[in-house]
Amino acid sequence: MDIIFLRDLRIDTVIGIFDWERRVRQTVSIDLELGTDIARAAATDRIEDTLNYKAVAKRLIEFVGQSEFQLVETLAERCAGLIMEEFDIPWLRLTLNKTGAVRGARDVGVIIERGRRDGA
Repeated sequence: MDIIFLRDLRIDTVIGIFDWERRVRQTVSIDLELGTDIARAAATDRIEDTLNYKAVAKRLIEFVGQSEFQLVETLAERCAGLIMEEFDIPWLRLTLNKTGAVRGARDVGVIIERGRRDGA
């Protein structure tokens, strides 16, 4: 299995449990590793034969931008499910980072892995 990746996709959204967090938009950063087979695309050199990472990014920007979850765990899980279903991905690793959420720490968030890396 090959991996197409997307790093540091920054999206403004409503996320958090505190009242002040429900009134403002905060930036989350998403890293994705998407399991796929790039052999056909490499042979044909056609975008139609690969996983279009721009389409994945646009879909995440739309979904996350409109969401209003309380927990980063919920947002990460919903993003993973959406990408796996809509883009027929057998495996992914998603890192969702809520920068600055904890004083003294640059980053805080979750890393989830869904599906099977061997594609079976």
